[in-house]
Amino acid sequence: MKALALFSGGLDSILSVKVVQEQGIDVLAIHFDTGFGGKNWERKKDYLFRITKNYNIPLEIVDIKDHYLDDVLFNAKYGYGKAYNPCIDCHAYMFFNAASLLEKYEGDFLISGEVLGQRPMSQRSEALRQVEELSGVKGLIVRPLSAKLLEPTIPEKEGWIDRSRLLDIRGRSRQRQLEMRAKYGIVEHETPAGGCLLTETSFGNKIKDLVAVRKMDTQDIDFLKLGRHLRLSTGAKMIMGRNKQENERLMKMNYQEKYIALNPYDELPGPFCLLSKDATEEDKAMAAQILLSYTKAKKDEPHIIYFDDEAQETALTRERSEFKDMIIT
Repeated sequence: MKALALFSGGLDSILSVKVVQEQGIDVLAIHFDTGFGGKNWERKKDYLFRITKNYNIPLEIVDIKDHYLDDVLFNAKYGYGKAYNPCIDCHAYMFFNAASLLEKYEGDFLISGEVLGQRPMSQRSEALRQVEELSGVKGLIVRPLSAKLLEPTIPEKEGWIDRSRLLDIRGRSRQRQLEMRAKYGIVEHETPAGGCLLTETSFGNKIKDLVAVRKMDTQDIDFLKLGRHLRLSTGAKMIMGRNKQENERLMKMNYQEKYIALNPYDELPGPFCLLSKDATEEDKAMAAQILLSYTKAKKDEPHIIYFDDEAQETALTRERSEFKDMIIT
């Protein structure tokens, strides 16, 4: 027997794999990259490969970004949580995609680290039922950490997996998971609240602002992860690095299709910024003044701001209170 595991990298997903492996069943962990799994994908990817190697869990990473926006994010049948998180539809989509890989990887059923009652939106018993119906793989999803509290699945009924050796964890307390962590020698895992950016209200606000102006595409995801975002009163979008690391990451991005860059001259340290490519001269003037207010520029003295290959002089900084209503997050 072989199971494909939906694998987030969190403690519950690791434990669910270990519980099934303990029964002599081969498990292949599948991590679906939606683009929203964290602010730094390279760091996340390194983490996933490191822990799966350390815990003897085979791993495959599958990129589903191209279809995720249209199929899930902006087409949520069961709606959203407190932010822009279509959790029920998202989980169903993961199972749907995992089921499509069963033949390729010679798998027999699916598993996940979901715990009954742990998440108010997506891990209620009704939500778990909705996920199965929407995914199209009803009966083939085993949730090892809460299986004894749920209806028996086909793998349990057919004896592919021993139901008596599965668990009955319920609720938000993580005491039993912590005990199991010690049992399996797990020392590194993501925090329970870590992971999906769509559950963050501030990130959701950035999406709402963007889609109110134009259609969002996969390239936009990386821009949304970085910097302070502002919507200027003239309509242009401005992204401002919050620190040296974000400045460097923004500089390295392939921004030229949608944005122009602006930054202060070398002797005046300040944030690296991006501005909508269709920005007007009025937009540029406003963006220059906003940028200067995040430097130590002296008022009433002319300062030079570079817009890619062009330079623009502005005589004043602006008080931040004058444009605080432009800040999205």
